[in-house]
Amino acid sequence: MSTGDRQRLKQQLLQQRSPAQRTPPSRRKGETSSYADKAALTRFDTLPQYQQITMIREGARHLGLDDPFFRPHQGIAGATTHIGGRELINFSSYNYLGLAGDERVIAAASQAMTEYGTTVSASRIVSGERPIHRQLERAIADAYGCEDAVAFVSGHATNVSTLGELMGPKDLILHDEWVHNSAVVGAQLSGAKRVSFSHNDTSALETLLERHRHQFERVIIVIEGLYSMDGDAPNLGALIELKQRFQCWLMVDEAHSFGVLGEHGLGLREHFQVEAREVDIWMGTLSKSLASCGGYITGCQALVDTLRYLAPGFLYSVGLPPQLAAPALRALELMHQEPDRIARLHQISGYFLEQAKAQGLDTGKSIGAAVVPVIIGSSLKAARLSQHLFEAGINVQPIVYPAVPERAARLRFFLCNEHTQAQIDYTMEQLRTIIPKI
Repeated sequence: MSTGDRQRLKQQLLQQRSPAQRTPPSRRKGETSSYADKAALTRFDTLPQYQQITMIREGARHLGLDDPFFRPHQGIAGATTHIGGRELINFSSYNYLGLAGDERVIAAASQAMTEYGTTVSASRIVSGERPIHRQLERAIADAYGCEDAVAFVSGHATNVSTLGELMGPKDLILHDEWVHNSAVVGAQLSGAKRVSFSHNDTSALETLLERHRHQFERVIIVIEGLYSMDGDAPNLGALIELKQRFQCWLMVDEAHSFGVLGEHGLGLREHFQVEAREVDIWMGTLSKSLASCGGYITGCQALVDTLRYLAPGFLYSVGLPPQLAAPALRALELMHQEPDRIARLHQISGYFLEQAKAQGLDTGKSIGAAVVPVIIGSSLKAARLSQHLFEAGINVQPIVYPAVPERAARLRFFLCNEHTQAQIDYTMEQLRTIIPKI
């Protein structure tokens, strides 16, 4: 949909609003105009955010497109899923290692609930600490070769609380332009100066450091280990060199890279063969390869202690439920014990990327590790393609403007170790058939 089409649709929607919505309420006797003028702002339907949602919905309806969001999945989602009674090939799941439905992982969750109940009923500092928490944190720290780790109840809250606690008004946060929303929100909460640099552009980062480093006390560089939008990875060696030269912290968000990159799934550090201590803050989530929910920070003892005692999202939140901590721990153990899961993920992801490129599809800079975009360059075409694929038995989500620039609108394919070559071949056949028609 062009900019002009969006503006015309917005005007139509505004005209369709009822007279009661369009007309400001009459002023009551003795009421000052300053308050009467604010009455409309107490309605949630006047929020620009809501108006944008409405515009997108109405635009899709006018174009005959189904809403691809919030579709209920029945059962366990992996390489396949069930939606509306149909089985579909599924490319919209973070279940990279296929452990979310593993009987051993499920059993660990069940056993933890039997032993500890469904909640720890308090923040961990008060009375919510359970042995399973420290067992998980020890296992995460050992996987990285770090001194300690701390587990949060939410991956998003992990970044928000960590950056919000560590940084302040005298500090500077430099982050990749494609870093996750949670890091941006954490940076905003901290009160520090926040500046983004072009995606994976270490030269641009170096220029910013040369220009601004001397103006601030602490500086942190925030990147991701594997970018979920493009499926590419940063140059970790170059970033370590910059952080050492300019005396900064380096924080790596491994939400999508831990369990995916490296021969044993140990993430970006294994991929580049660097020591964990070369990076100051390792962050990750429990909701992807580790088949649970939550987040973690691992690093030196002083860092972990600071967050454990002071980070708001940890200190003032109930402890991680036992039925989330236990399956994450079991999934991590199985990841170590069954390296074929990672090898299979690498093989099938590489096959998808290879076939997509052979077909002339634009896969951007994806390295073929669990995340492969197919860039369409039009939000409307991306949405139509997603719908046609859904009708053909393939579930893959469109990423459209404003989530990405219009020219970068795409379908985003998430691979897992359980996908088969036959499923990839069928998907490529459908893409080859449908794309010319949209």
